[in-house]
Parts: sequence; structure tokens; C-alpha cells
Amino acid sequence: MIGATITRYFAMRFTRVILAIFLTIFCLMFVVVFVEMLRRASDNPAAGAGTVALMTAMKVPAAAEMILPFAVLFGSMATFVELTRKLELIVARAAGMSVWQFIAPPALVALLIGIVSVTVYNPLSAKMKQRSDQMELELFGRQGSVRIDHSVWLRQHGVDGLAVVHAIEAANKGVDLKEVSANIYSAEGGFIERVEALSAHLEPGVWVMKDATVSAPGEPSRQVGSYMLATDLTPEQAAAATTPAQGTPFWDLPEMTSRTAEAGLDATEYRLQLQSLLARPLLLVAMVLVAASFSLRFFRFGGVAKTLSGGVVAGFVLYIVTKILSDLGGAGMISPIVAAWSPALVGSMLGTLTLLYSEDG
Repeated sequence: MIGATITRYFAMRFTRVILAIFLTIFCLMFVVVFVEMLRRASDNPAAGAGTVALMTAMKVPAAAEMILPFAVLFGSMATFVELTRKLELIVARAAGMSVWQFIAPPALVALLIGIVSVTVYNPLSAKMKQRSDQMELELFGRQGSVRIDHSVWLRQHGVDGLAVVHAIEAANKGVDLKEVSANIYSAEGGFIERVEALSAHLEPGVWVMKDATVSAPGEPSRQVGSYMLATDLTPEQAAAATTPAQGTPFWDLPEMTSRTAEAGLDATEYRLQLQSLLARPLLLVAMVLVAASFSLRFFRFGGVAKTLSGGVVAGFVLYIVTKILSDLGGAGMISPIVAAWSPALVGSMLGTLTLLYSEDG
């Protein structure tokens, strides 16, 4: 059996390389986002370099979650190649170790990284991202790039019937809306009127819409200082409906899913996000197996670049398949469980099959 010393050695080597690659890409992302935020803040005297750096530091961790599978893939390939180049894996094979024994430490490291990223890193990054978005809204009046749609849609019921509400921005956890429009329907489903307002605030049982314009079929538009729109939404349900699934902390996803469903809204995105996070540790293990499939050759006669390029392509294909299935799951075309777990399961099985064929076949 593989000894504890060499297990720790392999595990530490993989951990250092994976974290180094992740932190390098993280820093590059920080610089890019920081420069973009500085450009946006150039006309705002209230946004100094320190404030922009703070917002960037809180925004980047959430975006950096996307690069974690690639950090594991590239880190695993780099470590396998380095161990082979220095003949350490060759010596381990000569000592009677099988491929599964020296793959076990990096697979365990990837599994632990996945668990920590889901249970600790994701909640912290999501909270920081929410705080950064709030600061950005206060400073610039709108989150993120103007090319990105940050609008909010709400489908609600009240004592007067159904209303479909659209807002350009939501603040204070969905309690305050900006640039609001609402199409109001009777209990029987007939269209009654359309209301447009500069802002809306949620109070118990009612949306208070300020500076509103009311348009009804066959009637001239009229201006009102305040329009009361009955609603059955609670502040908690409004927060769930206006918080994107990708920005919701892992531990809050089950509650957000139930609140969204109770509000009569589609909770598919929250179910998909929960399953995707649960499947992440297995996806990282799949990346290790894919890396091992392309990196364990003894490159005595060259061909390193060609073989490693195949591993990178395989990793990117696995990631693209993950995104495609995620989009299909978000659209409700396939089950969220199938969309989230299929890439990790298929990638793990293909990596294992390749190693069985090349090492034990």
C-alpha cells in the first residue's frame, strides 16, 4: 500500500500548484476588473481608488469560481508532467505502485477543494458580491456594465387579480424597485391597465408606486403621485425573486427555492444552481482524471505539446458540455439533476476508462 509520507508529498505538490494557478488567474481578473471599474468611476468624485479597489476585491471572488475547474485541470497536468519529467513517477512505478495509488492523493485534494469551495468559499463570495453590487448601485446608479440586463420580472397575485411587474433595477433585497412598469389583469384574466412609475416600494400587502402614469384601454393616460398595487408578496419572497441564482449563497439555496416557488415564480434556476454546486467536487475529480489520462506518459521521445493540448481540449469540451447542459436545465428542457450531474459523471467515467485502457489494458 502507498505510504503516508508519499501520499502527503503528492497531495502537497498538487495543492500548491493548483492554488498557485488559481491565485494567478484571480490576480489577473482583479487587475482587469479594477481597471474597468476605475474607468467607470472617472466621472464620479465620490468613487476613489480605495473604494473601487474594495468593490473589485468583493466582486472578483464570485467570478473566480468559474475558473476553479480549469485551475484543477491545469494544475493537475502541470504536476503530473513535472513528476514524470523528474522521474518521480517512474520510480514510484518501479517500486510497485499502480496508477490508482498515485492518482488517489490528487483526486482527494480535488474532492476536498470542491467541498471547501461549495461550503465555505461560495457563501463568502456570494455575500461579498451582493455587498459590492449594492455599493455599485449607490455610486453609479446601476450595477455592472450597461450592456448587461439587470432587470427584474415579478409575477404576483393580489386582491385585484394578477400583475406582471418589470423593473430596471432592484435594491434593498427586492423591496425597492426603480423604473417600474406593471401590467394589471382582472381575476378573470382580462387586461385592466398599465402603470409606469419611477420607483416602487414594498409595504405590507401593497406596492407603493411613486410618480406613476396609468394607461387603460379607451381612456387617456393620467398622472398620479402615488399608485397602490395590491400584492401577496412578502419581503422574503421579493428578495428571493430578485436575487439571481448564481449570486445566492449555497446554504440559502434550499430556502430561496421554496420561497420562489411559494411566490408563484419559476424556481428551476435555484434548483439547478444547488445541484451544480453539489456536483462540483465530483467535477473537479473528473478534471484530475482527464488530466491524468493525458499527462502520465513518459515523454522520452517528445510529443509533450501535442498530448497536453489534447488534455486542455478535453477539459474545455467538458466545460462547454457543462454549460450547454446548464442552459438546457435552466430552460426546463431537462431535469436540473441530469443537467448538473451528467458532465461530472461522464467525465469521471471517461477518464477512468482511458486510464484502465492505457495503464491496465
